[in-house]
Amino acid sequence: MNPPDKSVPEKTRETAALYFKGVTDERPYDLWRAFDKNLARDLSLFITGQMYAREKIPHTVRQLVTVAALTVLVRPEELKLHIQAALNVGCPPEDIAETIFQTAVYGGVPAVNTALKVLKAVLEEKGMWPPEPAEARP
Repeated sequence: MNPPDKSVPEKTRETAALYFKGVTDERPYDLWRAFDKNLARDLSLFITGQMYAREKIPHTVRQLVTVAALTVLVRPEELKLHIQAALNVGCPPEDIAETIFQTAVYGGVPAVNTALKVLKAVLEEKGMWPPEPAEARP
């Protein structure tokens, strides 16, 4: 017998905790809530509890896709949040950087440079900068 599916609010809480653990900047949910508590809840339940919590692709892939989209769209504030989420779900910094580099064809080098600055700032905040040289990695 299969266990019952988790409720959307439960999935929302679990996914938000996974993605946004340790995020100190204002999260979109906090901003939405300041203006409209009910709409903030609805948006959070849909985005975090239904879209981000889907199990069709791994969280690591989902976050790299999100990093790519936000890079091409040049959305550095949202990108910072999702670089933090990518690290939280286990994406190595070098995979995040490579994802950003791959967007140059579609978003242009200026978008890549902006995104790499955001990645560097997040890594500095987390004490992960400078990265370990490739030859020193196992």
